[in-house]
Amino acid sequence: MTYASGNQCGGASWYALSSRTASGERMNANLMTAAHRSLPFGTIVKVVDQHSGRSIQVRINDRGPFIRGRIIDLSRAAAQRLGINGVGKVCLEQI
Repeated sequence: MTYASGNQCGGASWYALSSRTASGERMNANLMTAAHRSLPFGTIVKVVDQHSGRSIQVRINDRGPFIRGRIIDLSRAAAQRLGINGVGKVCLEQI
């Protein structure tokens, strides 16, 4: 994980659970949400795919990822919009 000009860069993956998130919300894979280890719930983050340059905004509502080298877990909808199928490299910018 690296930080450049206030941005956090590293791996991103996606997930789609049917349980509750750490914030207490029911996970909805169709919403533009994400899990981050430390950002406060409700934080809006701009996620930029380093390969394609595409960007989206997501709301942090869960904790994770818990795999080394990954900095964010995206909902299925967010990952699809970025074009990430599995794992990708992204940079985050808090809005």
